[in-house]
Amino acid sequence: MMINAMRSELIRTRRKGVLLGWFGLTVLFTAMINTVLAQVVGDTSAPPASGPGVSFPTLAQWQSADGIVAGLSSAAGMYGVVTLSFWAIATAGDYSTGLIRLLASAQPDRVRLLLGKVAALTVWTAAAATVALIANLVIAPMAAGAGDVDVSAWGQDIGPVLAGAWVNLFCTLLVWGVIGLVLALVTRSAAISISVGVGYVLVVESVITAALDAIADWTPGATLSALAQGGTPGIPYSSALMMGALYTLVGLGIAFTVFKRRDITD
Repeated sequence: MMINAMRSELIRTRRKGVLLGWFGLTVLFTAMINTVLAQVVGDTSAPPASGPGVSFPTLAQWQSADGIVAGLSSAAGMYGVVTLSFWAIATAGDYSTGLIRLLASAQPDRVRLLLGKVAALTVWTAAAATVALIANLVIAPMAAGAGDVDVSAWGQDIGPVLAGAWVNLFCTLLVWGVIGLVLALVTRSAAISISVGVGYVLVVESVITAALDAIADWTPGATLSALAQGGTPGIPYSSALMMGALYTLVGLGIAFTVFKRRDITD
């Protein structure tokens, strides 16, 4: 059954070093982005320039009721690269160690085998989104206090704000994870998969948006950033959610096709 494949993957992927690395980087990026927000957003009312994989709110947006979770959407690209990396490591590692042959022998149904891996990694992705949310709740008020920013509105509608931020971040990270899964299955190399992911975020998308301004709002990075933010003026939330779902479905389709048809003994 798929539940057995999922349980097996959860046991194999809960290695202390992997989870500490994933969750530790999540906390580190949360602290980093909130510190930067206090320095660059708290000093001006104009929106700071965004960087590769990072988008900043205006001071008014940071002081609004949902400003308490602004750090999550601002760092969504960084969280995404981390998620892509660990999905790729968990997938490509089976090939580099030869474990995939044993797994395929124990579970000949490759679709069920891959479904179990996807389900297990989805659980860890949900955990990473939870860690990010908790870390942000602890760090954001301290960063805002250090920047002397008025955050009196942060306590309003706190339940819906936190729930919405978690759902948006989880959906965003899930898409990044599926991209890492596809890259790892195609290349069978965690290093190549991570390099492609990081290179796209830092270089390729910036070049594309600079050269083709008409599609700047519809590149994967821009779409996923909009999804994490709950929508932007250029990309409505419904459109971002639809595109995120499309990326996920197409990615899973490619992953299952490659995994089912490709020889795992070469």
